[in-house]
Amino acid sequence: MVHYGHSNQLRQARAMGDYLIVGVHTDEEIAKHKGPPVFTQEERYKMVQAIKWVDEVVPAAPYVTTLETLDKYNCDFCVHGNDITLTVDGRDTYEEVKQAGRYRECKRTQGVSTTDLVGRMLLVTKAHHSGQEMSSEYREYADSFGKCPGGRNPWTGVSQFLQTSQKIIQFASGKEPQPGETVIYVAGAFDLFHIGHVDFLEKVHRLADRPYIIAGLHFDQEVNRYKGKNYPIMNLHERTLSVLACRYVSEVVIGAPYAVTAELLSHFKVDLVCHGKTEIIPDRDGSDPYQEPKRRGIFRQIDSGSNLTTDLIVQRIITNRLEYEARNQKKEAKELAFLEAARRQAAQPWGERDDF
Repeated sequence: MVHYGHSNQLRQARAMGDYLIVGVHTDEEIAKHKGPPVFTQEERYKMVQAIKWVDEVVPAAPYVTTLETLDKYNCDFCVHGNDITLTVDGRDTYEEVKQAGRYRECKRTQGVSTTDLVGRMLLVTKAHHSGQEMSSEYREYADSFGKCPGGRNPWTGVSQFLQTSQKIIQFASGKEPQPGETVIYVAGAFDLFHIGHVDFLEKVHRLADRPYIIAGLHFDQEVNRYKGKNYPIMNLHERTLSVLACRYVSEVVIGAPYAVTAELLSHFKVDLVCHGKTEIIPDRDGSDPYQEPKRRGIFRQIDSGSNLTTDLIVQRIITNRLEYEARNQKKEAKELAFLEAARRQAAQPWGERDDF
């Protein structure tokens, strides 16, 4: 998948240098070394390119990073999170570049993983919504999902994401609309931020020479009202970071009202309000949430050209449920074996160690 944990890693990587090139693996490589990918390679290439700290994307990057690859793209060093990534046979994919001193590490984002998001989709519970108590069912899932027999490692598994003002500041642009910019307002759940959202925001961005896009994100309870089931899969705090990481978005309203009111339009000095081709669900009182911008003649419906929705992503997961559960167990078993080998190596007397 591509989620705000990845965006945060790319933000940290970009801060270490001047130009960030991101290598994205093919579906075939991921299936071989990790398990079935949730997004296709074409979706992932475009998703990564839409993250505002990325300067360039290299499609079909090799799973094992070599010095040859770094030299090919004129890279001084490569960056990865402080978790391990292993090949299908359990080897560290960054071994060669680490030995050459061309490897840097950044902090992994606590409280989000593909494992956790996949689990939320498979388990129809609202425990991940902000303001909800964690149910015993979700707690049991969090303790066991993707867990291989014999323990738990610090990377594959489930933990709770804790939003801080510092994290929002790191992701936010901090820029206010400037004279001559067109202020465009869009609103929605933006759940499991995906290529459909990216295509929509890119089209909206093209509507003006100097666009300033404000995205209004609805509260979890509001999203659940019009989407049902256990939506949103990502809570408001997580959705905020996902949208802020997108290069087309300038500002986010955290917990926007469902109806686009005259007060909201005046407050942000909105020039244009856009919505995709998805159905507009009436407000609680049955009214059209876009009646005010329509009355003013500033409402536009935009066709993103993409048919991907959050529902379709969840459908992909459910269809491949057994494969994903097996993936998580296999991945954790591999990581635990690597950790155990590293621990034994460190405990050996110097004369017996084989790392020279």
